[in-house]
Amino acid sequence: MAMASMDALLTGPGAPFSVVRDEDGRLAYAEGPRTLREFAETTWAFGPAPFLIAETGRLTYGEFFAAASALARRFLDERDGYGLRPGDRAVIAMRNHPEWQVAFWACQLAGLVAVPLNGWWTADEFAYALDDCRPGVLVVDGERHERIAPWLAAVPADRRPWTLVCHEEGREPAGERVERYAELPVPDPLLGPPDVDVQPHWDATILYTSGTTGRSKGAVATHHAHMAAIANPRYFAALSALGRGLVPGQGPAPVGLLTFPFFHVAAFTGFYAAMAAGGSLVLLRKWDTDTALALIHEHGITNFGGVPTTALQLLARAEELDDDLPTLAGFNTGGAAAPPDLVARLTARYGDRIEPRNGYGLTETLGGVTANFGAEYRSWPGSVGRPAPAVEARIAGPGGEELPDGAVGELWLRGQSVIRGYWEDPAATEAAFTPDGWFRTGDLAVLAEGRVSVVDRIKDMVIRGGENVYCVEVEACLHDHPDVLEAAVVGVPHPVLGEEVAAVVRVREGASLDPDSLRGFVGRSLAAFKVPAVLVLQPEELPRNATGKILKRTLRERLTA
Repeated sequence: MAMASMDALLTGPGAPFSVVRDEDGRLAYAEGPRTLREFAETTWAFGPAPFLIAETGRLTYGEFFAAASALARRFLDERDGYGLRPGDRAVIAMRNHPEWQVAFWACQLAGLVAVPLNGWWTADEFAYALDDCRPGVLVVDGERHERIAPWLAAVPADRRPWTLVCHEEGREPAGERVERYAELPVPDPLLGPPDVDVQPHWDATILYTSGTTGRSKGAVATHHAHMAAIANPRYFAALSALGRGLVPGQGPAPVGLLTFPFFHVAAFTGFYAAMAAGGSLVLLRKWDTDTALALIHEHGITNFGGVPTTALQLLARAEELDDDLPTLAGFNTGGAAAPPDLVARLTARYGDRIEPRNGYGLTETLGGVTANFGAEYRSWPGSVGRPAPAVEARIAGPGGEELPDGAVGELWLRGQSVIRGYWEDPAATEAAFTPDGWFRTGDLAVLAEGRVSVVDRIKDMVIRGGENVYCVEVEACLHDHPDVLEAAVVGVPHPVLGEEVAAVVRVREGASLDPDSLRGFVGRSLAAFKVPAVLVLQPEELPRNATGKILKRTLRERLTA
């Protein structure tokens, strides 16, 4: 069946993925749940089926829903709980533990705004986001609790949020308004969630990203937007099934190995797809190739999802061990551009049995809004695929004019899953959106025959192993050192990570500064993945153009060579 015929079967009038224009004039799905609460309630029907499988234990869908409902009630209970109200923010910061999912969905059942924070952040980075979103409760593990403790200590007692600590890992949480998850009452599966009439236009999440200023911005998404983030992977899965001659939704429930950290939007695409199908998610506390291979065999994993870095490592180790990965049917990469030879390596080893998939998405689109898979991916490995039904893509010229097929310009997106704006930052929102709702991605791309190919980035950003590193933020930290006169940060190619962070720094004459000590200085303020791995110290001025702007292209070429 041709691609156009399969799409028409799925998106025609009355079909599961038919679209309409919403009140803002954007394409939106006509069918399906209206809110994340409604979606979570549908998963209760999977009851005894396993949902989350981790080193620390497992949860069935029934146990998960009971735990999330109980925590949602505790969030809102004014007498025995935290006394929160719908619309209050709830921060979640921990490794990929089952409790992360319980806390996230408890927020949705209670009408709270979930704020997942990057678990790799330093204390300073956490403090900035906590000051910005002003949470009413924090759900953290022991490691993150240590990092937020200085911030909590500085907050006046009458304004200090509740803190719920999971997986102390030898740490003893203490202080006022601090509870341990392990000591909460056993959930009553008959109680269900609190009585809250969550509305589609309510805010559901604030996901922190970064901008050209180098400071994090909170991308705010409504329940209505998240409904498209749920429908998008379901549509692509259905299209994939039809392309292989299968009936969408039939067959055993999928079992996924999800290696993205839960705070990453690529993970949202993965766990939304699993929950919609009643599938299981096997969790890794920390990436390890041999452990991942063992879990694939132990649990009969059918779908792998990870950044290209982990995908390449998994393929290399499987080749080394002559492992046929007999249960694996899907191989999904996201979070960074996949090298074109990845799909060729997969096909050369496993033929057509394991279907490759990549795509394109941003924090501002709540994950993947395009997908390239199967035969199309093998034929066009440099493309990120076609947009989902509720997404419009445009290639814009310098003045915002729409460019024809094949022309390079900025990729603009509009659709249901795009965020409504940035948290309490109207200037950033206005800069990112056109008056008629198009989101400026900052990526240069080509649109040809319905397929999107990203060719470069406008924004000054390095994508290291799926994590965004904003050069201005690292440069600002380097400039804080008293011996640094000027600094420029760029990305240089890396065979596994995609890109690595590099910096050229002009130091004061006579300074005894060395690369290792400067890296240590930066590492005290920024997460480890942001610390420059390639660091060149020099007494000479950095190259600049006539207007005084540092010539980063020249530096990048020099460092790459």
